Amino acid sequence: MGIKSVYIEPTAKTPHIDLNPMTGELIFSGKSIPENPAKIYENIVEWVQQYADNPRKTTNLRLNIEYFNTASVIWLAKIVKALCSMKESDNTLFIHLYFDIEEFDSMETEDLKETLSPVLDMVGTPSINLGIKLYGTGENGEIMKESMVLM
Repeated sequence: MGIKSVYIEPTAKTPHIDLNPMTGELIFSGKSIPENPAKIYENIVEWVQQYADNPRKTTNLRLNIEYFNTASVIWLAKIVKALCSMKESDNTLFIHLYFDIEEFDSMETEDLKETLSPVLDMVGTPSINLGIKLYGTGENGEIMKESMVLM
């Protein structure tokens, strides 16, 4: 029996989480400023580790987090690291990152590297295909621009 989908409603301090092992869609959206991030993310990391043992050919990690604290970044990096441990070298992980369109338009390569460095430092050199897609979103969350970064 495979692992089950996870769906967690957002709160004022925690993100909406929707993890679907059948589609390979792993979605985190909203705010992530929990007082005790381990309470939320520890089980999620365990789920992702199980998923990584038998993943879809393509996995989409969608991080549409509008505000997060340092502790959340550490847990999200653990999730990315677990996904990068997928065994099959022909597996693909796309990390989708969403930014306000003004921030997106002003972002330079160095800013991007700085933003992604905590996550990429934990990942190291992945044994799978890794792509990062960046989206600039408008006030209503609609995607106005996108860009692809291949790793």
